[in-house]
Amino acid sequence: MSNNTVWRLLRHNISAGQIAGYALASFVGLAIVLTAIQFYRDVSSVWNDDDSFISKDYLILSKRVEGVSGLFGRSSASAGNTRFSEQDIADIASRPWVRKVGRFSSASFNVYAKVELGGSSMGSALFLESIPDEFFDVTPKGWTYEPGRSSYVPVILSKDYLSLYNFGFATSRGMPQVSEEVIGMVPLKLSLSGNGRQEWVDARIVGFSSRLNTIAVPEEFMQWANSEFSETPAEAPSRLIVMLDRPGDPQVESYLEEHGYETAGDRADNGKAAFFLSVVTTVVIGVGLIISILAFFILMLSIYLLLQKNRTKIHDLMQLGYSPAQVSRHYHLIVIAVNAGVLLTAMAVMLAASAWWSAPLRALGSEPTTVWLTAGIGIGLMLLITLGNLAAITRTIRRSFYA
Repeated sequence: MSNNTVWRLLRHNISAGQIAGYALASFVGLAIVLTAIQFYRDVSSVWNDDDSFISKDYLILSKRVEGVSGLFGRSSASAGNTRFSEQDIADIASRPWVRKVGRFSSASFNVYAKVELGGSSMGSALFLESIPDEFFDVTPKGWTYEPGRSSYVPVILSKDYLSLYNFGFATSRGMPQVSEEVIGMVPLKLSLSGNGRQEWVDARIVGFSSRLNTIAVPEEFMQWANSEFSETPAEAPSRLIVMLDRPGDPQVESYLEEHGYETAGDRADNGKAAFFLSVVTTVVIGVGLIISILAFFILMLSIYLLLQKNRTKIHDLMQLGYSPAQVSRHYHLIVIAVNAGVLLTAMAVMLAASAWWSAPLRALGSEPTTVWLTAGIGIGLMLLITLGNLAAITRTIRRSFYA
């Protein structure tokens, strides 16, 4: 008896409706999973962009100022209340939503900046801060300083400061507006004074930060300058930068409120967008997986009922010398063909959905990610489902043969 003859014997009791029901359920579940994964990956590219409205992986913390803190001098108890102690920093670092904590180091000396252009000059008193390099959102070339060897002090400026000059100060005073490239070529001179000394050093703006609302210099320069010009010992930091492990986690807001900490800008509020999006995506993926699992059991129930209907025929085939592998091969081919069709149609839906939302994402200034990883996940998931189907069919037929 040929394989075609075996197939003609077994196919009569196959229910097209049951196979179609499995295919539809499996398609819906896999399409939901793949589309949700691709959407999450594409949108993640938006909040991973430091200029994005949803990029909130960092918090800059300070203590809430009450009344006229520090009015009567830097050594007053009220001024000390706005600084973070070692115990405060250790407590923040121990939170489950915190990945790393960095400290802002402030200049404990007088800083005066002067710009000379075309024979005229203008200057202003400044403040300087530094943080560990790993917390910067920009890595400009030449971001280092060696006392006595470096030709200039590199400076990173907040983008907000340049915007305030261009669209506030410059427009109201009839002064020229400048781009980031132009202002980077303007020579600066910094006057460092304190502890009975004064020294002029050259400086240059080498980058602009969207994350930090400060005037930042390398830590090497800050350590050297404080040791040379500061009249007081190093004080505890008044600001911290926190790298979050779970942006937008509700525990963050409750912790900050409980301890009276404030964040720069609206990062704590806007960071909820990333958290809620990840939660919603997880729920959607979970729903898709549940549908896929239910579809798996629908197929297994259909195969089990089909084998029960063909029980006599399978027993006759066994008497004729056919092995369980020869009989199960035909059911395997059905499952492989159906699952391949389900995978292709689900991937087509995912690609169509990705193409649909790619234009809005590009309007937000972010390029969607490639679909290869998502496609690989879909292939792997369907491969596991198919192997599970095949193993269950083989086991059931073996039981029917030797029952």
